[in-house]
Amino acid sequence: MRQKRVQLAAAVAVVAIASVVATTALAGGGKEIREELEGFQEVPAVSTEADGKFKAQVRGDEIRWELRYEDLEGDVTQAHIHFGQRDVNGGISVWLCGNPDPANNVNPPPGTQTCPADPAKISGTATAANVVGPAGQGIAAGEFDELLEAIEEGVTYANVHSTMFRGGEVRGQLNDDRDRD
Repeated sequence: MRQKRVQLAAAVAVVAIASVVATTALAGGGKEIREELEGFQEVPAVSTEADGKFKAQVRGDEIRWELRYEDLEGDVTQAHIHFGQRDVNGGISVWLCGNPDPANNVNPPPGTQTCPADPAKISGTATAANVVGPAGQGIAAGEFDELLEAIEEGVTYANVHSTMFRGGEVRGQLNDDRDRD
């Protein structure tokens, strides 16, 4: 009888510990995203030696992110998180970095960090204040929960634009774990 109580207590302890670990992962650790950026994921596809990595940690009301890029064939102009499924271009949701280019009507929002020349690694935190849209696709400025839902559903991507490939030189679909064709 005593052995059964000890086994039951041990089982309850294991379940309790697992529950605490799972809750901590969701609340404190959040969801982790790691994606490779390459020219072949751009729309239309781009043949380039450039590559990059996007990492992010989603925690409650913020996204802590890191972007790395190198070997771009043009000078970096801007980088974003866009709202768009695989093989489709979508509007900008969050600016990661941007260099003003009045000749091409590129004006990053105030407070956006400048994109350094490659090779580069930049990081930042995105909150509701950083969500700029795209309103025409149903995400209005400041709608952070809408962006998080889009990320969860795999319909966002990060990309880096350059002077050689203004539409984007490297891209990676976020949270898209499906096998690529």
